Amino acid sequence: MINSIPVEPAIGVGAIVFDPSGRVLLVRRARPPKLGLWSAPGGRLEPGETLADCCRREVLEETSIAIEPGPIVAIADRVSEGFHYIIFDFAAALACAGVPEPIPASDVSEARWVGPAELLAYTLVEGLAVVIEAVRASLETGAALGLSDVDGDSRLFVPVSLPGG
Repeated sequence: MINSIPVEPAIGVGAIVFDPSGRVLLVRRARPPKLGLWSAPGGRLEPGETLADCCRREVLEETSIAIEPGPIVAIADRVSEGFHYIIFDFAAALACAGVPEPIPASDVSEARWVGPAELLAYTLVEGLAVVIEAVRASLETGAALGLSDVDGDSRLFVPVSLPGG
């Protein structure tokens, strides 16, 4: 360790998930780094796991909600509180019909759906508001956003254009 920062960064994922009414899924962190702040559900990649599988697992563990990851929409390099994470944020869709109620578990103290007008009242982790709004705009306009898994094995993500984009 150098200056209490791990020599090698850890890889993490996050999921930007909206319900049909435009609310985004947020979790309140129950552990460092960023204890008490609101973030997208997600967590640390395990050995042998793909980024997409990690995203599915972490969202399910933290909120009891099943999702399907879409394109990678942001990559954040975060060094804070003795941690160093490279975080891949996915735009994700609910894996089932309806809007399941999030149940906080794992390393979060709260989980909830948050509407656009309410978002300003939440203390979000750095950069999250920009990512949420970019994904929201993409969903509303149909504009291409991010990198997509073109070969279906979650091991290669490349830029693609959405139909009509």
